[in-house]
Amino acid sequence: MYLKYLSVLNFKNYDEAQLELSEKVNCFLGNNGGGKTNLLDAIYYLSFCKSYFNPIDSQNIRHESPFFVIEGKYQNKQDELQLYCGLKKSQKKQFKLNKKSYERLADHIGKIPLVIITPLDILLIIDGSDVRRKFVDGIISQYDKTYLNNLIQYNKALNHRNLLLKSFWINRNFDQETLEAWNVQLIQYGSLIYEARTKFVEDFSSIFQKYYEKLSGNKEVVELVYRSQLHDGTFAELLENNIAKDRANHYSNVGIHKDDLLFNIGELSLKKFGSQGQQKTYLLALKLAQAELIQKISKIKAIILLDDIYDKLDGERMNQLLSIVGGGNFGQIFISDTNLERIPNILSAEKINFKAFHIKDGGVIDV
Repeated sequence: MYLKYLSVLNFKNYDEAQLELSEKVNCFLGNNGGGKTNLLDAIYYLSFCKSYFNPIDSQNIRHESPFFVIEGKYQNKQDELQLYCGLKKSQKKQFKLNKKSYERLADHIGKIPLVIITPLDILLIIDGSDVRRKFVDGIISQYDKTYLNNLIQYNKALNHRNLLLKSFWINRNFDQETLEAWNVQLIQYGSLIYEARTKFVEDFSSIFQKYYEKLSGNKEVVELVYRSQLHDGTFAELLENNIAKDRANHYSNVGIHKDDLLFNIGELSLKKFGSQGQQKTYLLALKLAQAELIQKISKIKAIILLDDIYDKLDGERMNQLLSIVGGGNFGQIFISDTNLERIPNILSAEKINFKAFHIKDGGVIDV
């Protein structure tokens, strides 16, 4: 599957733009602030029904415009898919596949697999566990609809349980029976999520190791470690043993919402002991492994977005990365860069077919 046509109207800094795209590699080239990343974000919208960079939809409407529209035409073997995403100020977002609106936006997730690689990926290393859980959940949700539904239901139950615990504290009362009703739901959905995450890390680790070796030249042994409170007992036991702490803190202290994915170089923490080069390579390997795992399960090659990553890599790693993603094992590739010649020269040397666009002040010119 590939995106053959993209149209944006009143989206971020774009008044209007239409692009006829290559099914292989597309380069968005130009100075910072011109709108390269905004086009990548429009493509991300069409896969995930939301922005990667700004989750507040109304803030993605061009200044003083009343609405934005993103449209894309995808070719999937013999079939053409038409996607429409539109938002008017103070109204509900519309998302349509072949002119038919979704009842739930979650039903669209996974239809067009996509992986984005950006400088913001460093947050996976330096930020808290919630960012890494979101990374894991985002991957599994693209190929497992049941997992996504379980996650939605778990978060609803967790929110209700926390509100109930806070209510007990405010009103100076306690109702074990009412609390138990939410415990049952946490256990039901949380246990399934735990099993899915455990399997994911098992399947993902070897693929990740493969790409790290390719990018680093077999220089280090890397390890992903799934940390969960459910390693130490059943969810029911954890809830029972921590009820006093939950009542004292007015929120749920145990559960899969406390899970983490640890990044190690050998037996050492990547965050504490990894060099900048090791961290960059680690992140790239994570994202490439993400794309391959999704492809293996969904049988659809993932679209890959590479946003302004050249300055974050040395020339050797960049050449290796472009050789990997442009070698035909992945789906359509989109790359942004501030230099008009750098990426095209590498792609030409590697004999990779591509199409280049010069992006300037919200305008698009074929190169």
